[in-house]
Amino acid sequence: MTIVRDAPAPALRPALGVTARRDRWVRSGAEVLLVAALTLVTWWWGTGGGLTDLGGWASGLTSVGRLTGLLASVLLLAQVVLMARVPVLERAFGQDRLAVLHRLVGFTSFTAMLAHIGLVIWGYAAGDLARMPGEAWDLTVDYPGMLLAVAGTACLVMVVVTSIRAARARLRYESWHLLHLYAYLGVGLALPHQLWTGQDFLASTARTVFWWSLWALAVASVLLWRVGVPAWRSARHRLVVTSVVPEGGSCVSVYLTGRHLDGLRTHAGQFFTWRFLTGTGWTRGHPYSLSAAPDRRSLRITVKDLGDGSAAVPGLRPGTRVLLEGPYGRLSARARTRDKVALIGAGVGVTPLRALAEQLDGGPGDVTLLHRFTTQPLFAGELAVLARERGLEVVPLPGRRRAPGSWLGEGAGPHGVDDLAVLRTRVPDIADRDVYVCGPAPWTQLVETTLAAAGTPAERVHTETFRW
Repeated sequence: MTIVRDAPAPALRPALGVTARRDRWVRSGAEVLLVAALTLVTWWWGTGGGLTDLGGWASGLTSVGRLTGLLASVLLLAQVVLMARVPVLERAFGQDRLAVLHRLVGFTSFTAMLAHIGLVIWGYAAGDLARMPGEAWDLTVDYPGMLLAVAGTACLVMVVVTSIRAARARLRYESWHLLHLYAYLGVGLALPHQLWTGQDFLASTARTVFWWSLWALAVASVLLWRVGVPAWRSARHRLVVTSVVPEGGSCVSVYLTGRHLDGLRTHAGQFFTWRFLTGTGWTRGHPYSLSAAPDRRSLRITVKDLGDGSAAVPGLRPGTRVLLEGPYGRLSARARTRDKVALIGAGVGVTPLRALAEQLDGGPGDVTLLHRFTTQPLFAGELAVLARERGLEVVPLPGRRRAPGSWLGEGAGPHGVDDLAVLRTRVPDIADRDVYVCGPAPWTQLVETTLAAAGTPAERVHTETFRW
């Protein structure tokens, strides 16, 4: 089957590195704002009697409990904003880094929240551990908003427990994602408790404005970027499936078209969250990267059957309506700072890299693709065309892993030679390139370790991971 596509818009070399510097400023600014917010609430706690209360055992427990509650509140709202798909953060951090920060901030805020609960109850029990169960009951039933806070805590406990790697590995992606949405409910149920019993929330006009602004920012971010914008884009662009083409190796490519696709402002290497309106299960979104550079008239994704919602993709019929969220991800020309680029992908992880190879400009050898696969490579014919027409250098890395702890295939190089030596042989100037990596998380970590040993700076390694 032949698909006629317009030529993709090339990445602009005059802006090389400009957006990367701008993104660094955004990342630094976000970190400064978070630290400033944490410092401000700590200052208010100290000047509002928090330090004085440390002089007594029971009052000290309650005071430290207040502080951990304030810090937990700031961090809980920060993690909501981190994953609200706010464009300025999405472009600056990228989804992989945002997910790592979200996880770090989430577990930190949860720990601080548990400390807040325990210390406040202990303090109200006059420092007597034996009285804590009774005091916990009295606080829950007698104080305004506490029942809602208990329900919110239960929601957050469920989210955290299912986010632990061992538990998450046993859950389908759809189930984990649905449970994770309860974090919004958990955070929301804490607000009445802060309003009715939190002296630090209402102690002054400045504090009240600060906390209301923080809550409003979190709520607006979710409603706008997780609900409003995706709904508007889906309605405006009216995407439909045009064809489903087998690619081999239990992979299929889905071609889609719609209206005003130039208005999506998407770039090769990015991904969308897709919902195919086929009946049962349409509410479950799945993140799939573009496998071809967007050409303003159509989009293409390539999906491997991994046993979850992806198993239904080969059965999609032409005309199927599609809802989408995105574009997301920083695995694009936006992160490029060097003339030369190396693309390293494993299995279906080559899909965004194949799209990047189509859009990145440069002379012969400026873009090198290292493709790790076990038996059958994806897009072999298309990559050959890109090599012939665009000067793409393709380095196949076939076969099963050479050894435990190796990210290379058996056909990548002679046995007894480590991954670093093979990489330097295949791409001698790897330390001077931007490197884009896409594959399963454990495999990607091995690649990053080798790149660090090769001298490639971490800020020039751009990754996107997935589960398989």
